[in-house]
Amino acid sequence: MAGRRVGSACPITDHAPHVTGTGIGLILAQAFAKNGAKVYITSRRRDDLEKAAKYWGSPLHILTEGKLKVPVICDVTSKDSIRQLVDDIRKNETRVDVLVNNAGGLGTREAGRQDESIQALAEDLFNDDPAQWEDVYRTSVIGAFRVSAAFLPFLHAATTSRPSHTGSIINISSIAGITRTNFDRVKYSVSKAASVYLTMMLAQKFRSKTIRVRVNSIVPGVFPTEMAGEEENLERRGIPADRPGRDEDITRTALMLACNEYAYALFF
Repeated sequence: MAGRRVGSACPITDHAPHVTGTGIGLILAQAFAKNGAKVYITSRRRDDLEKAAKYWGSPLHILTEGKLKVPVICDVTSKDSIRQLVDDIRKNETRVDVLVNNAGGLGTREAGRQDESIQALAEDLFNDDPAQWEDVYRTSVIGAFRVSAAFLPFLHAATTSRPSHTGSIINISSIAGITRTNFDRVKYSVSKAASVYLTMMLAQKFRSKTIRVRVNSIVPGVFPTEMAGEEENLERRGIPADRPGRDEDITRTALMLACNEYAYALFF
């Protein structure tokens, strides 16, 4: 992603978004920053944060213990790590306008092959390590749930900070969660389907008049990221545009949700 720039399209100079995870998260963090927001981004991978801080600099802030621009690891699968993150943000902000739950992982490929015997396939799938399922779910589903809960007071504070404004949660899922193609990664696809449903459940829970926080899900297709691979190596079969996603394909959607520009529609 080196060298990418996303133009300004949505004035969010008074917003304080927080983005978890890298990959698409870095694309969105850059878009928010280019549109005037003070962005906080966290990841459990220190090297990715250091690259982001070095390349983008201000106004893309990297959160550490009460300071800015020095990367710190945050593991969304750990309650203690999330609590520490909330404490650190509280030292700098009274509200968070947008929370992007983007942290996730592909998990391992399933051992079974469709061209092997029925018995061999059954045994390979049956003996799959359940811990690998749990790892994917802890990040993509449980992690998003816990971070959303922990940030709810910040998001509600954004809602009450000015008229006609609501805090916003954006969960980054994947087209793998709503299509029949699983890319030999059933764990990943099922976790992303769960992420979509989690969004609907949280949207219903947080829509009450006492909370008023919007929750939406963006379901991107294939994007050239570190996790998915470089653009020239990505599978394009079945993609109508005959190309992987570009930065502007997802940033426009995220900015629209962040800006309250389409606050009365149903997104999954």
